Amino acid sequence: MKTIYAFDFDGTLTTRDTLIEFIRYARGNSALIMGIIRHLPMLIMMKLRIYPNDKAKQHIFDHFFKGMTVDEFTTICTEFARNSQQLLRPHGIETVKRAIRQECPVVIVSASIDLWVAPFFSDMGATIHNNGQTDSDNNTEAPIIILGTKPEITGGRLTGRFATPNCYGKEKVNRLLALYPHREKYRLIAFGDSRGDKELLTAADESHYKPFRE
Repeated sequence: MKTIYAFDFDGTLTTRDTLIEFIRYARGNSALIMGIIRHLPMLIMMKLRIYPNDKAKQHIFDHFFKGMTVDEFTTICTEFARNSQQLLRPHGIETVKRAIRQECPVVIVSASIDLWVAPFFSDMGATIHNNGQTDSDNNTEAPIIILGTKPEITGGRLTGRFATPNCYGKEKVNRLLALYPHREKYRLIAFGDSRGDKELLTAADESHYKPFRE
């Protein structure tokens, strides 16, 4: 029986939420602060769990990135990853690499936008999973597969909406099972750090909550 490793990204393999850091990198501190102030009531309601996480996130994404060309966005994602390696938890990345050395499938299951998660693992052969198949002809044997929230793109530009459900909570399990449906045929080891990972950790044969805290 093969073993599959599933990792949350933000807070598990990184030291902080990359959405905020990505906005700061792409738009600057002033724009970030003004955007947060503008949406503060909504963000407070989200923290109090009286406003949906996915809707709040989409409003924020729309505010900062609607209308940007996908080429510009992809370039920023690549540059962000290259210049933000300090966000990665060394013990977490070593665990990912060890799983790859053992030839175990590795899946990064993240609520973050897949286009900025993937470049953090480009030197490890990461592949973004795309609408039921990977960019490499549904190659589920790629060293790392990224399952993340996908931005909607129309006419080469970001619409500000998401093309998939926010990859959070139960959706993480849904996405993983869509990729590896025969649950009885593999052992699942999962890593997470927040309530958005609860269902994934519960579904695993072996779970690790808030690991890699050096």
